[in-house]
Amino acid sequence: MSGNTARVSAGGLRNAGRLTVDHSAITGNTANAGVGVGFGGGIGSFAGGVTVINRSSITRNHSVVAGGGIGDFNATTTVIGSTIVGNTAAATGGGVFTEGRLTLRHVDLVGNHASSDGGGGFNIQNILGTSVATIEDSKIANNSTRGVGGGIRNLAATILLRNARVAGNQADNGGGVFNNSTATLTLLSTKVVENTAVTDGGGIFNIVGGTVNLNTATGTTVIRNRPNNCVDVPGCPG
Repeated sequence: MSGNTARVSAGGLRNAGRLTVDHSAITGNTANAGVGVGFGGGIGSFAGGVTVINRSSITRNHSVVAGGGIGDFNATTTVIGSTIVGNTAAATGGGVFTEGRLTLRHVDLVGNHASSDGGGGFNIQNILGTSVATIEDSKIANNSTRGVGGGIRNLAATILLRNARVAGNQADNGGGVFNNSTATLTLLSTKVVENTAVTDGGGIFNIVGGTVNLNTATGTTVIRNRPNNCVDVPGCPG
C-alpha cells in the first residue's frame, strides 16, 4: 500500500477494530495534506483497535503531527519481525507515536525523524494512564530529532527494553533516550551506545523524578555516547 494521503489521520490504513498486516509494504503515505490533525502516516489505530504487523515494512511515510510510520491512540499495536525505516513526523514520533500499548519484537526502527517535539524513533505518551511499551530483540538506530529523545521519548509511561540496541541516535537532549519526570524506563541486556546529544545526555537524559533501572547485572551498558552517557541516572557513568 503506497502513495495515499489522508486529510486528517491514517494515511495508509486506519483501524478501530482488528487489523493484521502480514508480509506487506506500507510505503510513502501521508497523514494530513494541510487541513485538520494528522496522526499515523502509514497506519493509524484508534479507539481500542488491535493491530498486528508481521514481517512487513513501514517506510517513508509522513505525518504532519505525530507517528510518521505508526500512530497508536488508545489502541494496542504489536509489530513482529518488521522494519520501520525512514518515516518522518513534523512534531513527534518519527517512526511510531503511541498513546496505548505497544510491543516491538525483532524490529528494526531505523532512520526515522521527528522535526520539532522529539522522539525520532518513537514517542510514548500517557494521557489516559494506561500506556506501556515493550521492546525486545530490536534495534533503535540512527533516528533523529531537533527536540528531545533521538531514539525514544518517554512522557509519563512505562517502557521495558530487553535485549535491545539503542545506537547512533541524535537529539538536542537525550540522544538515545529522553525519560520524563513521571516516566519509568527499565533496561535488561540492552546496549545504549554511540548516541549524540547537542546539549546533554548523549545516552540517556532522565528528568529528576523519573525512574531508570539499568540492570547492569544482565549486561546492560551505556557507553561511548556524546557529550556524556547519562544525566540523573543512578549507576550510569557520566
